[in-house]
Amino acid sequence: MVKKIFGQMLLTQIVSSVTVMICMLVDSILIGRYLGINAMTAYGLTSPLLLVFVSLGTILSNGIQVICGKRIGCGDKEGTNACFTLSVLTAGVVAGAGLIIVLVFCGPICTLLGAGNPVPDNEVYFLTKNYLLGFIIGAPAFIFAQIMVPYMQLSGNRLRLVVAVAALTVGDIVFDLLNVFVFHGGILGMGIASSLSYYIAFFIGGAYFVKKNCLFQFTKAGLSRKLLGELIHQAIPTVVNQISCILLAFCMNRLLLAIDGNLAVAAYSVISTLGNFCYCVGSGIGAVAMTLGAIFYGDEDRESLYTVVRTMVQYALRIISVVVLVILIFAPRIVALFLADNPEAVSLAATGLRLFSLSLFFSPINVAFKYYYQGVHRNRFAEMIAFLSSFLLPVLFSFVLSRFLQTTGIWLGWVCGEAMTLLVTSLLVWSRNRKISLQAEAYAMLPAAFGARREDCLDLSVHTADEAMQASEQASVFCREHDLDERSCLLIPLCIEEMVMNIVDHGFTKDERKDHSIEVRLMLKEEKRMIRIRDNCVNFDPVSYVKLHEDDDPTAHFGIRMIMKMVTDANYVSSLGLNNLTLVM
Repeated sequence: MVKKIFGQMLLTQIVSSVTVMICMLVDSILIGRYLGINAMTAYGLTSPLLLVFVSLGTILSNGIQVICGKRIGCGDKEGTNACFTLSVLTAGVVAGAGLIIVLVFCGPICTLLGAGNPVPDNEVYFLTKNYLLGFIIGAPAFIFAQIMVPYMQLSGNRLRLVVAVAALTVGDIVFDLLNVFVFHGGILGMGIASSLSYYIAFFIGGAYFVKKNCLFQFTKAGLSRKLLGELIHQAIPTVVNQISCILLAFCMNRLLLAIDGNLAVAAYSVISTLGNFCYCVGSGIGAVAMTLGAIFYGDEDRESLYTVVRTMVQYALRIISVVVLVILIFAPRIVALFLADNPEAVSLAATGLRLFSLSLFFSPINVAFKYYYQGVHRNRFAEMIAFLSSFLLPVLFSFVLSRFLQTTGIWLGWVCGEAMTLLVTSLLVWSRNRKISLQAEAYAMLPAAFGARREDCLDLSVHTADEAMQASEQASVFCREHDLDERSCLLIPLCIEEMVMNIVDHGFTKDERKDHSIEVRLMLKEEKRMIRIRDNCVNFDPVSYVKLHEDDDPTAHFGIRMIMKMVTDANYVSSLGLNNLTLVM
């Protein structure tokens, strides 16, 4: 089930990221072909500031995934809602502050970005300022749209998410074309077009959060400075990563300006845009790994975390191999879409794109591990990978190699930086484990005392009524093999049989077109006997159901009532489109 959920989430995540990148791609193509090299240079110079807003949204989004994922794994509904409320309030403050700062200090910001001073003959300065003014209008929608993504993934509301980002893409393309061919609004109009498209996506996605059956609710309970501190703490690796990306874009622009001038910056802008498109693979895999990692970490599910590590690396290698092959073959044609009127710029960008593509063999794996380690609270590892791959090593190699190979050396800096990051990560993993191993168990980096030992866990998959009965029998054998007391050897199998058969009888028949499955885990840790049941049927909360019907006929709902009296604790949460029930005997 973990692999299946990973694949479903990954598809949604990549589709969402790719459609957003398509907007940026269309912006770049239209700016480069119809507004000129100076406009393309201005667009490239704004990238560090645009990354700031991407960073602010991503920081909140990733903190949400870690904290909410962990609380969902623990079955903590109050904590989940508190995190939702706090993140929305924080996003509002951040978006408002960013909007005001850019509007007030737009001129000095443009100069800082490298656009020069506001003199009459400096067209790049005024183009940069106009694009920022158009884009900043949509900053609030941009940030809120980013924090909606993890909540919609966690709730299993993936279809609405796809619809929202599809509307974003279509809206941006339509508004861009209208700006270029009808209104002739220049680069200011391109920024406004992006802003309008983000508001469309925000309203479509946001409609879910005002529904009565929304998984997340606004609340005052649980709001505290401690929770805010936890949100900030879990976002530190993302802060390091985003600051590193901003510094990388800034340093690369400066290096390229010094070596080949505006032409090189325009080529870098194209490569950067296409690179962001390619990074959707790594960031998509990483985002899914972080969400699932946080949930399974909260659930202390060691085996599922191993599966997450194996699955994310497999997806990264398979998908990126195809992407690199396409780039190597079609690089000149791809960059010509942006810079068709300038053969020199096309040649420069095509060479850079091909060399950059080689870094993609390492980059998605680095990104996946960075996000995964953030999800399982290995923040130092996540911060290290972020700093090395997103700034230090690419800039260091680019600076050194550019002394000998000029612009080509800068392109090669990406490849060397990503490869060295993966090597450093592996060396640290091997050092911690005191052996060289490429197994998921080594790279998962879980504490020795985490969860239960493999031999103290029983994992079962159920698809039919017969398999439900077999699961009960296997649980009985497992309990006796572990010398549990006679009462536990009777009650645990009974509990599994009753709850699983209830799902088969009532859940499987609700939608016969769906491939239903149930995963049962019996875990023995110290004095605890824990049963976790996951299924992909319609939402059903047995804990609330019993409370809701406690005044009914005592003989009604007898099986569920009996189980709830047998356990010392019961937690239910719906996440990722699954029912998740944890029972402590």
